[in-house]
Amino acid sequence: MTDLLALTAELVAIPSVSHHESALADRVEAELRAVDHLEVLRLGDSVVARTRLGRDRRVVLAGHLDTVPPFGDAGGRLEGDTVWGLGAVDMKGGLAVLLDLATTLSAPALDVTYVLYACEEVAHEHNALARLATTRPDLLAADAAVLGEPTAGVVEAGCQGTIRAVVSTGGRRAHTARPWMGLNAVHRMAPVLGVLQCYVPRGVVIDGCEYTEQLQAVGIDGGVAANVVPDRAALTINYRFAPDADTASAQRTLRSLFDSVLDPSAGDAFDIVDAASGAPPALGHPVLGALVAASGAPARAKLGWTDVSTFAAIGVPATNFGPGDPLLAHTSDEHVSRPELERVRDVLASVLLTG
Repeated sequence: MTDLLALTAELVAIPSVSHHESALADRVEAELRAVDHLEVLRLGDSVVARTRLGRDRRVVLAGHLDTVPPFGDAGGRLEGDTVWGLGAVDMKGGLAVLLDLATTLSAPALDVTYVLYACEEVAHEHNALARLATTRPDLLAADAAVLGEPTAGVVEAGCQGTIRAVVSTGGRRAHTARPWMGLNAVHRMAPVLGVLQCYVPRGVVIDGCEYTEQLQAVGIDGGVAANVVPDRAALTINYRFAPDADTASAQRTLRSLFDSVLDPSAGDAFDIVDAASGAPPALGHPVLGALVAASGAPARAKLGWTDVSTFAAIGVPATNFGPGDPLLAHTSDEHVSRPELERVRDVLASVLLTG
């Protein structure tokens, strides 16, 4: 059996920030091509490998190769039974598990397609899995799919949708010694921030999984010079909405929150810059139900967006299941342990081997 901890450490040591995954894709491709029971395709910096055993059902196991940009000391390190470093949780531990399954399970009870893809951690327009869904849907055709996203070894069902928007306020330039001659766009942002301060998250329970919506400011920009009243300010916000709403209705809900504090005649604006739909739980599918049973724990809601949504959009029931605490993703404390890796590997193997 593969030493999953050592493999994870090796993968963490290969930088793969979004748009720069080629070295890791090379490593993954080489390992998959070394086994005889897989058909392997390289598409840009994504790698697809699949069995052709003539089974009655096919499942996709998928994971992204990229990480967020490094911050601080991003280098990986191995300490006892734990790997630390950028991507250890999100999601090179999951990649190690998928590589082990792909190379060691030569005769599963299900046909399996392994999809290791680029650009998940950036705007949806760059997402390589979404591109495959459009250009090569045949490669994603399956009865069910599992994303190896970090879930601490608990099935996390569905996912939230996400919207990124920019709220802008207008103003009129003037000298700061004579501010009454102008209109301060930054000051006019105060009521917009007030909306965020007073926001009460909506909770929705779907098939026993509770999704809690969130709305956060993630960036602010404004100002011209130290002696000029600014005529423009912009606030970037991120809205995570429950999967009972589609993207269009979620956009309407988000816009409505700011209607009373924006004045178009003063140059105020609300612009959607990125959006991706969520996905409801799909645990009624027998393969995904078997995964929940094998995990030994009840499923819970996925709080965040994942490519479960991409699979849902093409009619493939999907869920999230992988090693690593999701609360550590994108933090300076990312780490994953040998027991976590081995437990997730064993659960997935049992599902693949029993069908």
